[in-house]
Amino acid sequence: MNKKNRSFSILLTGQSLADIGDILYIVSVISIIYRLTNSAISTALVPFIITSSMLISSLLTPIFTTKCPLNRLLTISQGCKTAVLVGLASYVEWVGAKPIVVYIYVMIAIIALLDGCANPIRQSLLPHYVEEKDLLRANSIAESVIQSIQVGSWFVGSSLLILFTPSQLLWVVVFLFFLATVLLNLLPDVPWKQSQQTKKRQLLVEGWQTILQSPVLKIAARMDLLESIAGAAWVAAILLVFVEEALQVSSQWWGYLNGIFFIGMIIGSMICLKWTSVVDRKKAVFICGGALLSAIFTLFFAFSPTALLALLCSFMIGICGQLKNIPQQTIVQISVTKEKLPTVYTSLNVIVTGVFGISSFILGILSEWYGIRMVFVVSSMMLLVVSLIAYKNKKLFT
Repeated sequence: MNKKNRSFSILLTGQSLADIGDILYIVSVISIIYRLTNSAISTALVPFIITSSMLISSLLTPIFTTKCPLNRLLTISQGCKTAVLVGLASYVEWVGAKPIVVYIYVMIAIIALLDGCANPIRQSLLPHYVEEKDLLRANSIAESVIQSIQVGSWFVGSSLLILFTPSQLLWVVVFLFFLATVLLNLLPDVPWKQSQQTKKRQLLVEGWQTILQSPVLKIAARMDLLESIAGAAWVAAILLVFVEEALQVSSQWWGYLNGIFFIGMIIGSMICLKWTSVVDRKKAVFICGGALLSAIFTLFFAFSPTALLALLCSFMIGICGQLKNIPQQTIVQISVTKEKLPTVYTSLNVIVTGVFGISSFILGILSEWYGIRMVFVVSSMMLLVVSLIAYKNKKLFT
């Protein structure tokens, strides 16, 4: 195994452990909050706090990327998350049945702030540890692993609550975070330039400037914005209402639809991995086709008369989404220099996170006024526009 392959393996393993820990952490804190408050609103505050904190963190990340190499920044972020989580687990364990919920919210916000810079940094690190010709294959492997973790960890996390209390599960997460920190610390330093004279304001807008100056990044940003609106239809609260009101089946089907969607994403990633050369040559076709098919299957999903048909549509949406997302991500990674990638990804992350949060709220209102099926019709229309934008600009994706 050469040095770059070894570095990629360390990065993927470290982030996989962190991702497993993140899901178990969410399962734990939501269970703790609900047990303490018996309030759906108090529990719903958890994802809201996490999303808001990650948005703030994404805005500030460009400043931190000039202070040290990206790999060290990722390690520091993971190490600090571990330290804060030790504090959270200790507090819940020490106080017992009567912890102050506000304190828990504060620690959740701090962990989310530290986590907000992790995703853009990880995506920016990949081109440093993988040859450009192998990027699409590496993205396919990474996506396959990430989605497999999503499927397995949510199931295992819920099952572990049978064996452990939520506070005990937090200590399992501490152990996983610690292992992830140790592994990420083994990553070799990547090249970086310390820009002490660069104004903070300039650092904050650098990613946006790069996007505006690059035709392919401008198109990718527009597509990400519309996809964030479309993706907001799939938040837990909306999907659960769809299952119970539109499909009129038990809430267990919410889990089935989620699970089959992630399985579809895994298969989509494996298709890209199996036929890497084909996907690489036909990136424009896969981006346009993946978006169009996602729009079609989302529309079918909106008017599904049976739960089984909805399940099939969810599966196909997962496949088609990955067939579009992986080549699109590869294009973003090769469209700018490695040094500019962190600021580009943080800017794109701000778009996705911000628009997703606002859209979730608006689509929730839309479901109240026009019915739950209309939410997925809107999602389908957004994806159709994405496919049209991709087709109109297909020359940029070759």
